[in-house]
Amino acid sequence: MDNLNNEFWNALDQLVQTSEIVIDRPKGSVHPKYPDFLYPVDYGYLQNTSSMDGEGIDLWSGTGGSQVNAILCTVDLLKRDSEIKLLLGCTGTEIESIRKVLHQPPFLNALLIRR
Repeated sequence: MDNLNNEFWNALDQLVQTSEIVIDRPKGSVHPKYPDFLYPVDYGYLQNTSSMDGEGIDLWSGTGGSQVNAILCTVDLLKRDSEIKLLLGCTGTEIESIRKVLHQPPFLNALLIRR
């Protein structure tokens, strides 16, 4: 099982290393549709990738390095969708602040998976 886990995380690292990271919502910026939503960490996507919404794979970029150290799986009951969000080099404090904004039951739920 450890080998499968390593392969998964290594594949995510390779995807990040071979993609351009686009930060379109810097830390502290306001969500374009929801003015009460402030981004606690730089947020963007991997250029030339695709996620379940047809856009680039979402990415939170922290201050703790360049390795994917967690992912968040989200389910949004209002939008009726689910996504995966990569957490790149996020510190423990950054991970918790991201989790808090993405886990707003009952409509928005997030499951954190650490490396």
